[in-house]
Amino acid sequence: MNKPELLAPAGSFEKLQAALRYGADAVYLAGDGFGLRVRASNFGYDQMDEAFKYLRERDKKGYVTVNAFLKNGELDGVRDYIGTLNDIKPDALIISDPGVFKIAREVAPNIPVHISTQANVTNLSAVDFWHSLGAERVILAREVTGEETEYICKNSKCEVEVFVHGAMCISMSGRCLISNYMTGRDANAGDCAQSCRWNYALMEQTRDGQYFPVEEDARGTYFYNSKDLCLLEHVEKLTKMGVKSLKIEGRMKSVMYVSVVAGVYRNAIDAAMKGDYKVSDEWWKQLRGISHREYTEASYEGQAGADSMNYGTSSYVRGIEFLAVVEGDHEDGVEILSKAKFAPGEKILVLSPDMNEVEVTAGELIDMKNGFSEPNTKPGMRYILKGLKAPEGSLIRRY
Repeated sequence: MNKPELLAPAGSFEKLQAALRYGADAVYLAGDGFGLRVRASNFGYDQMDEAFKYLRERDKKGYVTVNAFLKNGELDGVRDYIGTLNDIKPDALIISDPGVFKIAREVAPNIPVHISTQANVTNLSAVDFWHSLGAERVILAREVTGEETEYICKNSKCEVEVFVHGAMCISMSGRCLISNYMTGRDANAGDCAQSCRWNYALMEQTRDGQYFPVEEDARGTYFYNSKDLCLLEHVEKLTKMGVKSLKIEGRMKSVMYVSVVAGVYRNAIDAAMKGDYKVSDEWWKQLRGISHREYTEASYEGQAGADSMNYGTSSYVRGIEFLAVVEGDHEDGVEILSKAKFAPGEKILVLSPDMNEVEVTAGELIDMKNGFSEPNTKPGMRYILKGLKAPEGSLIRRY
């Protein structure tokens, strides 16, 4: 049976490392431009070179996003940028714009191209069109149903990639202009202001300043606000269809998000390959504990309806607080990087990269700079947490 690749987001080097520790086979990342996430940390040339050396040492793959839609004045820049990637040799470029595709074929013919979900590929003919031009893989639009995905996989020689988890856009696979109109920030150039997450009310044109809720909710109405995609229940089906890669959204999300989601889907894919697929309560517990906006299967079973939207709030659901990440071993315990405040004596949860979680009592905290015992952690500081033994990359959390 086909074993799909697990593809995770890498918005920074730290997140890249986390994704691999928790089971990703490949990551996607962006350079300093043209990658549709200008507010992510992203990778300069030297850091990207380091990232790909790190990936190759571990027999993992990396794909570089060049999926912004460009104007005439940007074409020389993207030509130069793609040219520099010849030396790094990413495993593929992720591209939306046909003009950028043409440039990539001219200046980097030996780097495979994957067609981005932003290109809105929704049918077999479109998949075969891109494949005939030399694309190795097509990332289907999120609007494609499971049945349509299966048909494409069975009838095309092109590799198919599917988003299985993460945030969704109100517009057709991200082709949104609300941000441009409201703030002047171009979503199709990677600078989305997330205007769809704001609250809205109705105003009659002659009654300026008098706002009326569209629903009975004093906060307004979130009629653009999509829930988050989660296809955990369908991993085995997607595997049997022949989907080549299962993709997680979230280059802007936290290390905890990347780690947990990658870990859950790693376990899911492995279970599917063993032929005893059953979605465990523990998987759902982990996914519901991270920051998210409720979950929906969106268009998987058919055209997405009102139940794929959250009209009540755009706030995240947050079940578990991320306290620290284990950076290494120490003779007295572990070295940690603090993400939030906690103190010795508190009950904490330790999630290891194999997705086993235990509850322990936090031991003494030693500041790694001055060697002093501290009453609590401060975010961004490094400590020795005495008495704990846990693998590198383990997450320290609490409910």
